[in-house]
Amino acid sequence: MTSRATSVRPTPPPGRPARRLLIGLALLLVAALTPAAATPPAQAAPSLLSQGRPATASSTENAGTPAAAAVDGDAGTRWASAFSDPQWIQVDLGARANLSQVVLSWEGAYGRAFTIQTSDDGAAWTTVHSTSAGTGGTQTLNVAGAGRYVRMHGTARGTGYGYSLWEFQVYGEAGGTAPTCGSANVAQGRPATASSVENAGLPASAAVDGNPATRWASAAADPQWLRVDLGSVRSICRVVLTWEAAHARAFQLQTSVDGSAWTTVYGTTTGTGGSQSLAVTGSGRYLRVYGTARATTYGYSLWELAVNVPGDDAPPVEPTDPRNPNFGPNTFVFDPSTPTATIQSRLNTIFTQQERNQFGPERYAVLFKPGTYTADVNLGFFTQVAGLGMSPDDVNLNGHVRAEAFWMGGNATQNFWRAAENLSVTLPAGVTVERWAVSQAAPYRRMHLRGAQNQIQLWNGGDGWSSGGLMADTKIDGLVVSGSQQQWYSRNSEFGGWTGSVWNMVFQGVTGAPPPHFPNPSHTVIPQTPQVREKPFLYVDGTGEYRVFVPALRTNSTGTSWYGRTPAGSSISLSQFYVVRPGTGAATINAALAQGRHLLFTPGVHRVTEPIRVDRPDTVVLGLGLATVQADNGTVAMRVADVDGVKVAGLMFEAGQVNSPVLMEVGPPGSAASHAANPTSLHDVFFRIGGPGVGRATNTLTVNSDHVIGDHMWLWRADHGDGVGWTVNTADTGLTVNGDDVTMYGLFVEHYQRYQTVWNGNGGRTYFYQNEMPYDPPNQAAWMNGATRGYAAYKVADSVSTHQAWGMGSYCYFNVDPSVVADRAIEAPTNPNVRFTNMVTVSLGGVGTINRVVNGTGGTANAANQQAYLTNYP
Repeated sequence: MTSRATSVRPTPPPGRPARRLLIGLALLLVAALTPAAATPPAQAAPSLLSQGRPATASSTENAGTPAAAAVDGDAGTRWASAFSDPQWIQVDLGARANLSQVVLSWEGAYGRAFTIQTSDDGAAWTTVHSTSAGTGGTQTLNVAGAGRYVRMHGTARGTGYGYSLWEFQVYGEAGGTAPTCGSANVAQGRPATASSVENAGLPASAAVDGNPATRWASAAADPQWLRVDLGSVRSICRVVLTWEAAHARAFQLQTSVDGSAWTTVYGTTTGTGGSQSLAVTGSGRYLRVYGTARATTYGYSLWELAVNVPGDDAPPVEPTDPRNPNFGPNTFVFDPSTPTATIQSRLNTIFTQQERNQFGPERYAVLFKPGTYTADVNLGFFTQVAGLGMSPDDVNLNGHVRAEAFWMGGNATQNFWRAAENLSVTLPAGVTVERWAVSQAAPYRRMHLRGAQNQIQLWNGGDGWSSGGLMADTKIDGLVVSGSQQQWYSRNSEFGGWTGSVWNMVFQGVTGAPPPHFPNPSHTVIPQTPQVREKPFLYVDGTGEYRVFVPALRTNSTGTSWYGRTPAGSSISLSQFYVVRPGTGAATINAALAQGRHLLFTPGVHRVTEPIRVDRPDTVVLGLGLATVQADNGTVAMRVADVDGVKVAGLMFEAGQVNSPVLMEVGPPGSAASHAANPTSLHDVFFRIGGPGVGRATNTLTVNSDHVIGDHMWLWRADHGDGVGWTVNTADTGLTVNGDDVTMYGLFVEHYQRYQTVWNGNGGRTYFYQNEMPYDPPNQAAWMNGATRGYAAYKVADSVSTHQAWGMGSYCYFNVDPSVVADRAIEAPTNPNVRFTNMVTVSLGGVGTINRVVNGTGGTANAANQQAYLTNYP
C-alpha cells in the first residue's frame, strides 16, 4: 500500500545521456595518454577447475547431449536436460577448492530460476548464488564458497524446452582446506523415533534431549533401532554414543536422505558400550543406530546420541541475567522514578529521527515498567512502545500514544511498521480524541484507552486516507471512529462503540461491534474467534525479574484476554532466553537454540547467511522494536520444524540482494504431524522484499505444518523506495499454505508478481484479507498466467475440498499500464464446502481493471465502476 502520488518514479532530466558520453570520452583520452608504466600490476587469475572433470546430470535430452559436453571446453557441444523441472548438472572437481566464479554459457533453452551450489560430499549442498530472473546468454557469476562438487540446480525453465548449457565453467583455487569436525550436537532436540520402547518413561526423544540423566531403552529383542531426523541433509563426521549398561555388541550407523533407503557408514560386532566417539564419513537427513546383537539380556539403552558435522563448532552462548538484561543500545526502559523531562526528551528524539525514516536500519523499543507516567508518545517508523506489566492497566500513561501522518500531508497510507502494546492511556484534561492513523504492520494490541467520553480516530482527522490496520485484545472505553480508513480488522476487543466504514471492516469476537451489514456499510461481524493464542509479551514481575508470558489457547472466545479476568498461560524467566543483538551470527543463534534457549531479538537489523533453525517444541522467538532478520547470500532466514507450539512474534523478515527460495518456512515439505492441541503461531510477523534496496525472494512464507495460526501478518513486495521495479525486486508468491487446518487472522499480502496467496491445504480459514495486486506490470503480455490475464490475489487449489474465508478485499492500481486487466481476484474450485463471505474489489482511482470477484462471478471494478461487492460464493 502506498500513496498513489508517490508511487510514480521521476524520469531522469534531459541531457544526462550526453553528459555521460562526454565523461566517457574524457576517460578514454586520459587512458590513451597514461604511460604503460602507470598501469597497475596484473593480478593472478583464478584457474579453470571444471574442464575435463567428471560431470553428471539429473537427465539428458538424448545421447548426443551428455553432461560431459558442458565441461569439455568445446563451445560447439552442449548438455541438455529433459523438458521438466527441476533439473541439475554437477561437476566433480576432484578435490576441495575455494571458488570465485561460475560462468554459464546457455544455449537458447536457459534457466530462469536456478541456484549454484557447492558440496564436500555430493549430498549436502550449500547455495552460493540464486536467481529467479535468469537472462540466458553468457552469465558470469561471482561466488564465494568452497567444495569438491559444484552444481547448477534449475527450478524454472526460461522456455518450453529443458535446460541447455554449451559450457559450465567453475573458477577458483584448488587445495581448499577441508572443514574440521565441529562439536555442536545437531541431533539435540531433533525429532527421534525408535523401533520400540521398554516403557513410556524411556522414549526415543530422551536420547537427544541433552540430558545425560534420561535415556531411551528398547524392548529385549533383536534387531532394534533409534532414528533421529536432522531436519535437512547434513554431512556427518562424528557420532557419539553414550550407552547405559544395556549396550550393543553388534550395531551399524546408517544414513538416509528420505528415511527409507539406508547407507551404512559404520559397523562393528565388538561394541564395548560406555561412551563411543566414532569418526564417520557420510551424509543424510536421517541417522539411525541399528542394533543387531545385544551385549546383555536387556534391550538397547542410550543416555545420549550426539551427531557432529563439519565446521559446525558451537560458538559460546552468553547467559542472560533476568534482572539486568542487555537489550542493546536501542531499547529504553523507564520506571516511575525516571524524570518526566528525561522520558519526553528521549521520545521526542526518537520521533524526530523516525517520523520519515521508512527504509532506514534504525529500530527502537521504549518500555515502561509498571506505574504511572506523563508522556506524549508519538510513534514514527520502526518504533515500539510497550508496557512491562502483566495487565495493560499496570502501566498508565497520562498523555498520548498516537500515530499521525503530518509528515505526508495527512495521508497515512504509508504509516507502516510501528506498534503500541500492553499499555493504558488516559488523555489529558479537555482532550477527547486520540489518533491511530496507520496502514499495514502497525498493531494496536493489548491496549486500553480509558474514558467513555473519548474516541480513537483511525485516520488523520479529515485530511487524508489510511489503509489497513489491526486492533487485538484491546479495550476502548469510548468510540472507535474509522473515518476515511479503508479497511480494518478488529479481533477479541471491547469497544464502547464504532462508527464508520469504507470498503472492508471486519470484527471478530468483539463486544461493542456494529451490527453486521455488508456491503453498505461494509461491516462483516463474526461473533466468536474459534481458536487463537494471543501474542507472547515481555513483563517484569514483582521481584524485578524480566519474564515472557505465553498466553494459552482460547476457544470460541469473545472480548479481551485480560480485562476483568486473569489471563491463562505460562511464564518463562528471561534467563531461559538468549538475547540476540545485531551482529550475532546464525551459528551462535542456532547454538543457543540447540541448548534449549528461547530467543529475544533486540531492535536492529540482524543479517544471517544460513537459516535460523527452530527445532524444539514450544520455543518462543520474540522481537523488540520490530527487529528485522535479513536473509543474505540467498539463504532462507528461518526454518521451523514440524513440532508443537512454536511461537514467533514481533519480527520482520527481509530479502537480501541474492534471491532466496523462501524467507520463512514453517515445517519442512511433507509435514504431516497433528498439532491440533498445541499449534505453532505467528504474531505480528512481517515480510519485506525491496524498499531499502534490492531484495529478491521466489516465495516469502511457506506453511507446510498443519494447524498453524497466523495472527496479523503483512507480506509486502515493495511498490516504492529503493531497489524497486518489475525486474528488480522480483518475487513470485507471498504466502503458500500446504498444511491442513491452517487459520489466518488479519492477513495482508501485496504486490507479488504471480499469485499473492496460494492455498493447497484442506480445512483452511482466513478471517480478513487485504490485498493489492502488483502496481508495475509493464504491459498485459508481461503479466499472463497462460491464457488468463494476470494472477488471482487468492488462489485455492483445485484439489482443496474444504476452505472458508470472510471479509476479503483486493485492489488494483496498474499505474505503469492502466490497460492491464486481472481476470479475477479470487480463484477457487466450485464446491459448496469452499466458501467465501463478503468480498470487495476496488480499482484505485480507476487505474486498471479487476474483471470479476471470484472465478467468473461478481462485478467489474474499473474506471467506470471503481468498487464491486459480492456477499457470498458459491
